[in-house]
Amino acid sequence: MPELPEVETVRDGLERHVVGRRVAGVEVRRPASIRRHLGGAADLTGRLVGREFTAAARRGKFLWLPLGPDGDDALLAHLGMSGQLLVRADPSEGGDHRHLRVRLFLDDGGTLDFVDQRTFGHLAVVDLEPTVDGRPGGAGSPAALVPSPAAHIARDLLDPALDRDALTRALRRKRTVVKRALLDQTLMSGVGNIYADEGLWRAQVHPEHPTPDLSVEQAHRVLDGVTAVMREALRQGGTSFDALYVNVNGASGYFDRSLVVYGQGGRACPRCGAPVVRSTFMNRSSHFCPVCQPLPSS
Repeated sequence: MPELPEVETVRDGLERHVVGRRVAGVEVRRPASIRRHLGGAADLTGRLVGREFTAAARRGKFLWLPLGPDGDDALLAHLGMSGQLLVRADPSEGGDHRHLRVRLFLDDGGTLDFVDQRTFGHLAVVDLEPTVDGRPGGAGSPAALVPSPAAHIARDLLDPALDRDALTRALRRKRTVVKRALLDQTLMSGVGNIYADEGLWRAQVHPEHPTPDLSVEQAHRVLDGVTAVMREALRQGGTSFDALYVNVNGASGYFDRSLVVYGQGGRACPRCGAPVVRSTFMNRSSHFCPVCQPLPSS
């Protein structure tokens, strides 16, 4: 599933290639891909055609393109497990993607294609509402507005408006274990399994370390570790294990080549040489070094 660096890579591509373009037409090939837009295909088309994309914004894994001239609504995209937003300068070349679900025709002759193999992603035009703290809604837009479906999720670790000290206090107040807290989108958004494991390894904190037992210094190390690994992934275009994640130009990310513990069960920890452990956690896997990341004794 795309995590924050992958979604931010897509947002950056949309900002460079789509912002300032107007929608000239809409083709919905799979109605289920706009299932969250209650008015259906006709209403979606009516709310998009003739409108200009004025920005490309993101909070956690939610992407949105505010629509001019009013700026009080936006095209919201959630990529789900395999969604892609692909910009094509000339859609007549190369044929259509076999999993093309929705196509937006742009006023420059190009298209913005929503491609989704596993069909968990979706598009919708939604209203924007004021942020609770009066700060910008997310990366990429100065407007203090956020899509109503994303208003319940917290800011992410790369958000310039994030209050990091408040997040540290909230993390230590949670009565859970640290990895579960990292995955809690109401505490901080955008962190998934890959970057949680990699960040905790950097912080030398066990995934099941109780959050109330974290020292202030440990809590800062955890947040700094996850932030650092996501920034490194961003520089490399995200993590891609197959063709399901690509940026808006169809290029895959390469951070999977830099993963230290995630997916490395049984291999030597590059810090101490001990075999990396893979364990079951919340119906998924955790990867950690049992020597560098010891579980505190009770």
